[in-house]
Amino acid sequence: MKRNILPYFLSLAIAVLLLSSCANHPDVPSSFKEAKCLPAIYPDYCNVTVPCNIAPLNFMLPADQYEACVARLTTPDGQQQTYGSGVKVQIPEEEWHAMLNASKGKSLKVEVWGQKADEWLSFSPFEIHVAEEPIDGYISYRLIEPTYVAWSYMEIAQRNLSSFEESQIFNNEITMNDKSIGQCINCHSYQNYKTDNMLFHVRLSNAGTVIVNNGKVSKRNLKRDYTISGGVYPSWHPTAKLIAFSTNKTRQAFHTQNHNKIEVYDEASDLILYDVETDSVSVVSADTTLLEVYPTWSPDGKYLYYCKTMPLPEEMRNKDIRTTFPKIQYNLYRRSFDIKSHDFGEEELVYDAVSQDKSATLPRISPDGRYLMFAEGRYGCFHSRHEEADIVCIPLSGDSALVEKGSALDFTLVNSKGYSESYPTWSSNGHWIMVASRRDDSNYSRVYFTYFNNGKAEKAFMLPQEDPEHNTFLLKSYNRPEFMVEPVKISVEEFSKVFEH
Repeated sequence: MKRNILPYFLSLAIAVLLLSSCANHPDVPSSFKEAKCLPAIYPDYCNVTVPCNIAPLNFMLPADQYEACVARLTTPDGQQQTYGSGVKVQIPEEEWHAMLNASKGKSLKVEVWGQKADEWLSFSPFEIHVAEEPIDGYISYRLIEPTYVAWSYMEIAQRNLSSFEESQIFNNEITMNDKSIGQCINCHSYQNYKTDNMLFHVRLSNAGTVIVNNGKVSKRNLKRDYTISGGVYPSWHPTAKLIAFSTNKTRQAFHTQNHNKIEVYDEASDLILYDVETDSVSVVSADTTLLEVYPTWSPDGKYLYYCKTMPLPEEMRNKDIRTTFPKIQYNLYRRSFDIKSHDFGEEELVYDAVSQDKSATLPRISPDGRYLMFAEGRYGCFHSRHEEADIVCIPLSGDSALVEKGSALDFTLVNSKGYSESYPTWSSNGHWIMVASRRDDSNYSRVYFTYFNNGKAEKAFMLPQEDPEHNTFLLKSYNRPEFMVEPVKISVEEFSKVFEH
């Protein structure tokens, strides 16, 4: 008689699942001491507001202080689950998203226990507020060593924000034909958060601007006899196949005593407009006595915002910029734009940073047109290396282009103290702000998000990772993070083909 072994294997499978479940869902300690403080978890997710579609907020207790960690999450309807393995709390994606759905518009309660030697400590519980508004499905960023370290390999990557899936858009090795000079890739940009119209730059070896127009890839040379350089720092017009760029003569210098370590500056910069369909370049502004950089369109496409310096005092002109850099400061301006004629109107001052002994760069207008956000430091245009740089957000209202001094919103929970915040950008629904911050160790830029609603900004939180130690060991900065509502669908191999012609 043949023996039916199916029940045996079913029992074995169930036993394995139960063992796995016990490992993933440990028991809460039966005895413990009250710590009477919030847990020092990394990343810090205590009392943050998160999107209803974000990836699991995995975290850990300091491994040099604790031997084990257990966390219990409770949904508003009373469902509970525990997690913990060693000092790390890593939550399965399916279980996490079920808890987010049950907590939408409300909060998840989080309780944490940590073991020191033979004693368990119970920390004060905290909440993870779950906003009803989702975040865009994807972001992209360049991964590169800190700017005071020589780079070789770099890539532009994209990340699914509802999971931990990361994929490559392009890397600088596949088409590098001269390793003696290397290849730099940067300035990835998209039209209206979509990827059928996008671009990124390739410099040094095999240089050019890679443009995707209606899903078709080509490499363009934007340099003209009458421009300083090819296009830099792009901004797609929201409705037309037009891209605003600056053209720059950029330099880098190293400080020997200044705490900011590096100065990235322009010896010259102008603004241009590139027509994708006709491959034509027109000059927007080219004042040789001033510096103009970082163009960005208003959501309706009727205005081009940008940064511009004030004229230097006579006694400082024609001097080496390495001696005058603390006096290089930028205001924010705008020009009206006629979509039919491609003509620009007269310049209007929007934000007077110089009168406050400040420098404003990287402007971004919220999708509803109500807010102007930018990075502000003491001087210069490259605030990602300026420790005093913060993100500023100001309401736009009234007939005058000039915003009122002292009208900035409270961004205390967005900025850190004594560390650089830069590259601010809005999600497509205007409820999420993303910045590159060096607050963790002052050397590496990490991605942080902030919930924004009716002028109020909540506590910033780090881009979650499957392993909470990921950023501790990743010796790369996240450069120019950008929101996307969809992934780039063109493969690395497809992009590389445009360099063969």
